[in-house]
Amino acid sequence: MLAYRGKPVEDLPHEETVIWSCTHKDCKGWIRDNFSFADVPVCSICQSPMVRSVKMLPQIINTNKRRC
Repeated sequence: MLAYRGKPVEDLPHEETVIWSCTHKDCKGWIRDNFSFADVPVCSICQSPMVRSVKMLPQIINTNKRRC
C-alpha cells in the first residue's frame, strides 16, 4: 500500500554552486565544492581527476565545513 501525504513539495531556491566534475567521459560523478574534503578531489566513482565548474543547484548549507 502506498501512502500519500497530500502536501505540496516545497520548491527550494537554486543558486550557482561551485562543484567538482569528473573528467572521465563515461562518468557522471560530481561533488559540491563545500562538501569536498580535498583541495583537488578525485572521483569517488572511477578515481579519475576532477575539474572545478559551476552548476545550478538547490541551496544546501554545510554546517560541518572545516574552518581555515
